Amino acid sequence: MTRDQVRLRAETLRGIAHPLRVRLLDLLREDGPSTATRLAERTGQSSGATSYHLRQLAAYGFVVEEARGPGRERWWRAAHRRTTLRSDEARESPVEAEAYLRAVATEYADRVDRWISEAATRPREWDDATALNSHRLRLTAAEAARLVSQVEAVIAGYRREDPNEEAPPGTERVVVHFEVLPFVRGESR
Repeated sequence: MTRDQVRLRAETLRGIAHPLRVRLLDLLREDGPSTATRLAERTGQSSGATSYHLRQLAAYGFVVEEARGPGRERWWRAAHRRTTLRSDEARESPVEAEAYLRAVATEYADRVDRWISEAATRPREWDDATALNSHRLRLTAAEAARLVSQVEAVIAGYRREDPNEEAPPGTERVVVHFEVLPFVRGESR
């Protein structure tokens, strides 16, 4: 059974701070268990590369092998539904934290790019249910923390993310990217 979330620590950041590992874990979370070969097809990588990175993810506890029927194929599934990185943990391993966060940002950008590419084929009923917005606010640290907490609570009320559970009729996969990026004494544009 998949646990809800894993909190990254200095010792586990090393195991996930790679763009292909973030992508593989994301695919396993979105679509459920898969093999290195199938994931290689989805990512445009060799099965040797995906196999290696899956084993690395397993060594750090992010994925687990799943027994599926006879044969030599190894099936993998995500061990957790979500990954969180707290700022205090990121400060303990800044190089690995930066690599991980850059991989996550790249995955977000790739997902938005795929969404844009599918815009012409998306059913019209979803036109008013999509958004790609940027809001610039001036907040204190306490206000920003309250904003994060409130938005997370709203999102939690809608969460249906287990690929093994039957989704209600009419639902589609929806991804909510949510970032609060304070540029403290930095970029002011």
